[in-house]
Amino acid sequence: MATAEAARTLRLATRSSAQATAQAAAVAQALMAAHDGLTVELVFVETLGDQRTDVPLHTIGGQGVFVKEVQHAVLRGQADFAAHSAKDLPSTEADGLQLAAFCERRDARDALVGLDLDRLPVGATVATGSVRRRAQLTAARPDLQFVELRGNIHTRLSKLPEGGSLVMAVAALQILQLTEHIAEALPVDRFVPSPGQGCVALECRAGDHDVASLLAAVDHPATRAAVRLERAFLAELGTGCSLPVAAHAVDDRLTGFLADTVTGGDSPNLHVTESVVVRGSDDERLQQAASLARRLHDRISRHDER
Repeated sequence: MATAEAARTLRLATRSSAQATAQAAAVAQALMAAHDGLTVELVFVETLGDQRTDVPLHTIGGQGVFVKEVQHAVLRGQADFAAHSAKDLPSTEADGLQLAAFCERRDARDALVGLDLDRLPVGATVATGSVRRRAQLTAARPDLQFVELRGNIHTRLSKLPEGGSLVMAVAALQILQLTEHIAEALPVDRFVPSPGQGCVALECRAGDHDVASLLAAVDHPATRAAVRLERAFLAELGTGCSLPVAAHAVDDRLTGFLADTVTGGDSPNLHVTESVVVRGSDDERLQQAASLARRLHDRISRHDER
C-alpha cells in the first residue's frame, strides 16, 4: 500500500540497454506504487562495457565495466540513485556510495538457447563471453567448443551458432519477456550462477538517509541476505581474482564454485564445488561465506603447486 508523502521526483541512473531499461522501469513503478506523490525519472548513462562490444569483458576489466559510469552519475549529483544488475557490481562498495536495496530476485539460473545440453552434438559450438560459464559447461561436456558472445540481449539472440547453443541468464530473458527462447534452464547445483545473478541492486550516496529510506520500500530481506553471502564469498577472493567463480545462496545454504584454467587456454583443468549451511549472526554467516571461498581457493592452489 502506498504511503502518503509530499510530491517529489527522484532521478534513477541506469544503462540504456533494453534489459537495464526494463529493470529500471520496474524499479521506478514499484517505488511510485509504494510512495504517493513520488515520481521517478530515468537518467541514461553509457558505460565502458556498452562502448566496447568488440572485445571480451575480462580483457577490459571484467567486473565493474557496466557500473562505474552509472555510479559516477550518482556521485556527481546527476542522479539520486542507480539500479544495477547485482552480478555486475564489484564485491566491495564504492567510496561515497551505499547499497540501499536488493530487489526481489528473479530466476537466478543460466539457460541454454538453441539446443539443450544433452542434445548438443559432439564438438558443438556454444557462444558465451563468460569464463565461468565456459568452465562449468566444459566440466559437464569437455567436447564443446566456445566462441565469444557480446552485445545486448537481442543482438546475442541473433548470434546463435548453427547446430549449437548460447548461454544467457534466465532473469534477463524474463524481464524482456523472451523466455520462449529457452531450450534448457541449467540446474544451480551443477551450474552455479554468478554472485548476485537475478537481483537488481539499488545504490545511493552514502549518508543520504532520505533517499535510502525511500528505496527501502523495495528491499527484499531474503534476497538481501542471500546476495550478501554471495558477495562475501566473492570479496574474499579479491578484486584481482580472474578465475571462473560462482556463488549462490538459498536460505541457509551457500554453494560456491571455483575453477582453474589451463595456461594459454580457457579450458579448466580443475573445478571445485562445495555447499555449506551457514548459521549464526549476520557477521558469522558472512565469515562462513568467506571461509568457504578460502577453502576452495586453497584446493585450487594446492593442485597448481603439484
